[in-house]
Amino acid sequence: MKHPLDKFAYCPVCGAKTFLQHNEKAKKCTACGFIYYFNPSAAVACFIRNKKGELLLVRRAKEPAKGTLDLPGGFVDLHETAEDAACREVKEETGLTITNCKYLFSLPNIYPYCGFDVHTVDMFFECHVDNFELASAEDDAAEIIILSPEKLNPDDFGLCSIKKGVDRYIHFCK
Repeated sequence: MKHPLDKFAYCPVCGAKTFLQHNEKAKKCTACGFIYYFNPSAAVACFIRNKKGELLLVRRAKEPAKGTLDLPGGFVDLHETAEDAACREVKEETGLTITNCKYLFSLPNIYPYCGFDVHTVDMFFECHVDNFELASAEDDAAEIIILSPEKLNPDDFGLCSIKKGVDRYIHFCK
């Protein structure tokens, strides 16, 4: 397996092309001694429920896994909490403002982006809105899907961590 930083040859501190594998999670510059530890990026995924208990899902508009079901979510921005990211991502993808955001669990993931594997830790939240009437597919969402929780099927989701998260949520809700 390739080192997660295999595409990075130059030291980000001194610029020398002596940035070599130090161990399985770090690279070290042999010129200046800088060691960069490769840690996962933070991402959020949201189970959005209305007062009826239904769930709002989206269909992915872009690769990877274009056309499959997904949970609204995405990467946490700099200087942003995971809860703020959940609120922002739900707003960006559905137009909805959530009223409550509760952390559930996290899962490791590898998200393929433009030929680069982004290692993430996906934090799953259960979010609430009054209703889905004003929901619209925006940003990375091609379509809004509304389901009752008992109709959730992990195999309908295209991303590995989301499949695992949906499976865990199904068992969590029982």
